[in-house]
Amino acid sequence: MITVEIGIESPKPFQISEGMKKKAEELRIRARQRQEEEENKWSRIRASKELEAKLINEENERKRLLAHREAEKEERKRAREKLLKKLMEDKSERRRKLGLQPENPATANTSLSVVWAKNSSVTNLDTKMEPLRECLRSLRKSHKDDDARVKRAFQTLLIYVRNVAKHPDEEKFRKIRLSNPVFQATVGSLTGGIEFLELCGFERSEEDEFLFLPRERVNMAVLNSAGSVLSSAMTNPFFGLFSI
Repeated sequence: MITVEIGIESPKPFQISEGMKKKAEELRIRARQRQEEEENKWSRIRASKELEAKLINEENERKRLLAHREAEKEERKRAREKLLKKLMEDKSERRRKLGLQPENPATANTSLSVVWAKNSSVTNLDTKMEPLRECLRSLRKSHKDDDARVKRAFQTLLIYVRNVAKHPDEEKFRKIRLSNPVFQATVGSLTGGIEFLELCGFERSEEDEFLFLPRERVNMAVLNSAGSVLSSAMTNPFFGLFSI
């Protein structure tokens, strides 16, 4: 056998050049950038959808609140009309029991429209005062067994009326927080208390948080009439019990 020697050279180690390293680093950077861009894209999409859902929910809540406030306004309007109708019916019943002639229906209807018209210009003193008297009579009769509470209500109402009459330009006297515990105890929880203030020009805020009398609606004649009626009610021990 003949032996043949074949020389095999060992492979040279693979050398990575600086250029190749730089290229690889650039590829890694671009790949990372693309990944970050993709993640940012989906983050923006998610944020946009979340914002859209939030805006839709807020709009629905706003519509719900508006509908609720409108319903409350209508309910208060019906309650005021019902109260005034009851006051007039009570007055007619008292006249009937005393054998007096019924009041002219045309006059009564005119009084109703005048009382609740927000911007009406009332010139007849009796037309101004009679609905106020009826409101206080209702309050007195509803709490006839608690003279101290009625007196405290009359005194508190008189303070509100006088403060506005003396300081019509100061908002703090034309704004009453409905949730105030003192107001609720002395006026707000009594039949006819809030209605009396509304006859004086006060109106509920949209949030139903305050009774507010706008400066342009301050009517000194009405306030003076309210003060006069309250003073009379406070000095007459039989007020509201046997009145016609």
